[in-house]
Amino acid sequence: MSPFGFTPDNNDEENPKPDDFAAMMRQMQEQIQKQFQELGINPAGFINPFANFAPGGKGQQEALPIATVRDTAKKFAQAQGSQPLGTKDVTVVNNALEIAELWLNEATVFPATALGAAHTSLSRLDWVDETLPGWQATMEPLATGLATAISSLLDQAVAGQGEGDGQEDAVAALAGSMGAIAGLLRSFIGSMIATQLGQAIGAISANATGAHDVALPLLDPARPILIPENIEKWSADLEIPKTEVYLFHALREAAIARLFAHNPWIVSYMRSAIVDYGRGIRIDMEAIQRQAEEAMQNFDPSQINPESGENSFNIALNNGIFTPEETPEQRAALSKLETALALVDGWADDVTTLAAGDRLPAITQLREMYRRQRATNAPAQQLFKSLLGLEVSPKLTREASAFWQKVRESKDVASRDALWSGILPSADELLNPVAFLSSTQVPDDLSGLL
Repeated sequence: MSPFGFTPDNNDEENPKPDDFAAMMRQMQEQIQKQFQELGINPAGFINPFANFAPGGKGQQEALPIATVRDTAKKFAQAQGSQPLGTKDVTVVNNALEIAELWLNEATVFPATALGAAHTSLSRLDWVDETLPGWQATMEPLATGLATAISSLLDQAVAGQGEGDGQEDAVAALAGSMGAIAGLLRSFIGSMIATQLGQAIGAISANATGAHDVALPLLDPARPILIPENIEKWSADLEIPKTEVYLFHALREAAIARLFAHNPWIVSYMRSAIVDYGRGIRIDMEAIQRQAEEAMQNFDPSQINPESGENSFNIALNNGIFTPEETPEQRAALSKLETALALVDGWADDVTTLAAGDRLPAITQLREMYRRQRATNAPAQQLFKSLLGLEVSPKLTREASAFWQKVRESKDVASRDALWSGILPSADELLNPVAFLSSTQVPDDLSGLL
């Protein structure tokens, strides 16, 4: 089977020689770069894939080029509009967060983060800049895993061609061609994932009310940040005083910031799930051969689906091109990540409800509105679905909220928060908090274990 249709048979005029092949691949790269430029996207992530194989090459390129992510995200954010902050916006946000921090002192044992460490209110475009390093650190393992899988696939193709006698020259020529292909594909896939991630971040910037309402650790150090423009949009059709709306979002945002700031292992725990998933990526060679030609023939980055905001290659990517064969280990990693996201979201819901008490008359309505919007219009969930195939279930978040509430009511706030320093419950254990607590308790009398 000829990998990607190329063989090193110099006697066949239809197959390119290494020099001709290199020129062809450079031409293909230049065409792709031109298409990105026509979209208004900086193609900086498309560095020369041949530099890594030439003498004096500087090594590996970025697995997930951050310049492409930033340019794409800002392009999408600007297309949806981004209003500059006004003095009133800053004042309203600061007042809401100051009150929220006081109320949270009664609802969680985790202390407040330093409000003065950074601006607490941001425009949509500023939110992109502030959260971009967090998105990069969180999602880069996917691009790395896919690039590694591609390199492994091509190595196997070269090894397979080397079987038999008298194949040394052919294998050497093939290895050079495969090296060029690998470099181009790593650059191409990295830029494609970066573009898709940038589109998602740009879409999220139009709906996110803060830095942590996606339940991911996007800021280092963790601190509460709100987007006034999006809170106004969120509450446009609600007959609830704006003061209550801002306090509700301030409570949720500040609660999750406290959680991440004082439990840094949770950040590593969530990111390790994505690392585990990326490390396990394996690619089906036959699937690529069946789909790559059709996908590339139909690829036109200027054609954007008005409903999804995706270009034709993204649609092909989501429909199977370069889709990994999911292993049991990867399914376990996705379950781990989904449960962690639900636990963070559910914990924030319980803490917010307790902190608000009867001081926010519309707390029940605000919670229901938040849940409904998350279930029907959550760009972060679309991001996980497109890049990981993970659909974060609203049902799991409700079960997590009920779990934390039950633990608090049967024990106390300190006991609830102490669970973050131990083994977290699985999705199944969320349904039986009492049994989970029993399994994690150490008996006072250990003599029976001796």
